Amino acid sequence: MTEHLVEQFVDLFQNRIPPELTVFIISLFPVLELRGGLIAAKLLDMDLLRAFAICYIGNMLPIPFILLFIRKIFHVLRKRRFWKKIIERLEVRSKRKNETVQKYRGWGLLLLVAIPLPGTGGWTGALVAALADMRLRTAIPIIAAGVLIAGLIMSALSYGLPAILT
Repeated sequence: MTEHLVEQFVDLFQNRIPPELTVFIISLFPVLELRGGLIAAKLLDMDLLRAFAICYIGNMLPIPFILLFIRKIFHVLRKRRFWKKIIERLEVRSKRKNETVQKYRGWGLLLLVAIPLPGTGGWTGALVAALADMRLRTAIPIIAAGVLIAGLIMSALSYGLPAILT
């Protein structure tokens, strides 16, 4: 599914904006994040180090804002019938993941962000950390490390292990 979405974004933006901007925009999106950005970078024949830096920055940029404002945003959106159900589902899903984070503390959050599977990543980690009342100065370094690990894993999968080792 991620690959299909990424291909659609690449097709949409190709020859309209620079490949670096395409990769950056994809990395900003929830669900796609750094994983999708690296897939797009490979499709666009971008250099791994340049792509990695752009994807990492794109994935990390929204994290402090999520940590700081998500509760307020949820509070405002919950007043609208359409958003109320979506927010409730997000909160339930986040609370399930929160149990793991609470049990293993920072290690749980790190694993949640670092393992590149659907429903994990920086956005989910920030949501879980915010709803668990984790402090910003604690959550950001853990999420940053998790995104870095996920990036290394995805780089190996997208570009191949030899590209990372050289």
